[in-house]
Amino acid sequence: MRRSLIPIYATLSLGALVATWSFHIAHFRDGGTLGSFITDGYANNAASSLANDILFVSLAVFVFMVVDARKTGVRHVWIYIVLSLSIATSVMFPLYLIARERAISKS
Repeated sequence: MRRSLIPIYATLSLGALVATWSFHIAHFRDGGTLGSFITDGYANNAASSLANDILFVSLAVFVFMVVDARKTGVRHVWIYIVLSLSIATSVMFPLYLIARERAISKS
Protein backbone atom coordinates (compact mmCIF):
# COMPACT_ATOMS: atom_id res chain seq x y z
CA MET A 1 0.00 0.00 0.00
CA ARG A 2 2.65 2.53 1.02
CA ARG A 3 4.80 1.76 -2.02
CA SER A 4 2.06 3.37 -4.09
CA LEU A 5 3.41 6.69 -2.78
CA ILE A 6 6.69 6.19 -4.64
CA PRO A 7 5.39 7.30 -8.07
CA ILE A 8 3.81 10.36 -6.46
CA TYR A 9 7.09 11.31 -4.77
CA ALA A 10 9.00 10.68 -8.00
CA THR A 11 6.62 12.93 -9.94
CA LEU A 12 6.96 15.68 -7.33
CA SER A 13 10.75 15.43 -7.45
CA LEU A 14 10.86 15.58 -11.23
CA GLY A 15 8.42 18.50 -11.31
CA ALA A 16 10.51 20.35 -8.72
CA LEU A 17 13.67 19.70 -10.72
CA VAL A 18 12.16 21.23 -13.85
CA ALA A 19 10.55 24.11 -11.94
CA THR A 20 13.71 25.08 -10.08
CA TRP A 21 16.47 24.34 -12.54
CA SER A 22 14.80 26.05 -15.47
CA PHE A 23 15.24 29.28 -13.49
CA HIS A 24 18.70 28.34 -12.20
CA ILE A 25 19.92 27.76 -15.74
CA ALA A 26 18.33 31.00 -16.96
CA HIS A 27 19.98 32.93 -14.12
CA PHE A 28 23.46 31.64 -14.94
CA ARG A 29 22.88 31.92 -18.70
CA ASP A 30 22.06 35.60 -18.18
CA GLY A 31 25.43 36.14 -16.52
CA GLY A 32 24.39 35.56 -12.91
CA THR A 33 26.71 34.09 -10.33
CA LEU A 34 26.11 31.99 -7.24
CA GLY A 35 26.51 35.11 -5.12
CA SER A 36 24.03 37.08 -7.18
CA PHE A 37 21.63 34.11 -7.11
CA ILE A 38 21.51 34.36 -3.33
CA THR A 39 21.30 38.15 -3.19
CA ASP A 40 18.62 38.19 -5.91
CA GLY A 41 16.58 35.94 -3.64
CA TYR A 42 16.40 38.92 -1.29
CA ALA A 43 15.70 41.54 -3.98
CA ASN A 44 12.45 42.73 -2.37
CA ASN A 45 10.20 41.95 0.56
CA ALA A 46 8.22 39.24 -1.26
CA ALA A 47 11.37 37.48 -2.48
CA SER A 48 12.91 37.78 1.00
CA SER A 49 9.85 36.21 2.58
CA LEU A 50 9.93 33.30 0.14
CA ALA A 51 13.70 32.85 0.53
CA ASN A 52 13.40 32.76 4.32
CA ASP A 53 10.42 30.40 4.13
CA ILE A 54 12.42 27.98 1.97
CA LEU A 55 15.43 28.31 4.27
CA PHE A 56 13.52 27.41 7.42
CA VAL A 57 11.47 24.66 5.80
CA SER A 58 14.71 23.17 4.49
CA LEU A 59 16.29 23.27 7.96
CA ALA A 60 13.23 21.52 9.42
CA VAL A 61 13.39 18.93 6.62
CA PHE A 62 17.08 18.29 7.35
CA VAL A 63 16.36 17.70 11.04
CA PHE A 64 13.46 15.42 10.14
CA MET A 65 15.52 13.42 7.66
CA VAL A 66 18.38 12.83 10.11
CA VAL A 67 16.08 11.75 12.94
CA ASP A 68 13.78 9.75 10.67
CA ALA A 69 16.64 8.02 8.86
CA ARG A 70 17.85 6.59 12.16
CA LYS A 71 14.38 5.22 12.92
CA THR A 72 13.60 3.84 9.47
CA GLY A 73 17.05 2.68 8.42
CA VAL A 74 17.55 5.01 5.46
CA ARG A 75 21.26 5.00 4.77
CA HIS A 76 23.50 7.88 3.69
CA VAL A 77 21.04 10.61 4.67
CA TRP A 78 23.86 13.16 4.43
CA ILE A 79 23.77 12.77 0.64
CA TYR A 80 20.19 14.04 0.52
CA ILE A 81 21.18 17.06 2.61
CA VAL A 82 24.23 17.93 0.50
CA LEU A 83 22.27 17.53 -2.72
CA SER A 84 19.44 19.62 -1.25
CA LEU A 85 21.92 22.46 -0.88
CA SER A 86 23.31 22.05 -4.39
CA ILE A 87 20.18 21.04 -6.34
CA ALA A 88 17.03 21.91 -4.37
CA THR A 89 15.33 20.68 -1.22
CA SER A 90 12.10 20.34 -3.20
CA VAL A 91 13.88 17.80 -5.43
CA MET A 92 15.77 15.87 -2.77
CA PHE A 93 13.10 15.59 -0.07
CA PRO A 94 10.75 13.52 -2.28
CA LEU A 95 13.74 11.35 -3.21
CA TYR A 96 14.43 10.87 0.50
CA LEU A 97 10.76 9.91 0.96
CA ILE A 98 11.17 7.28 -1.77
CA ALA A 99 14.18 5.83 0.07
CA ARG A 100 12.14 5.96 3.28
CA GLU A 101 9.23 4.06 1.73
CA ARG A 102 11.61 1.41 0.42
CA ALA A 103 13.27 1.05 3.84
CA ILE A 104 9.91 0.75 5.58
CA SER A 105 8.66 -1.84 3.10
CA LYS A 106 11.78 -3.97 3.73
CA SER A 107 11.20 -4.11 7.48
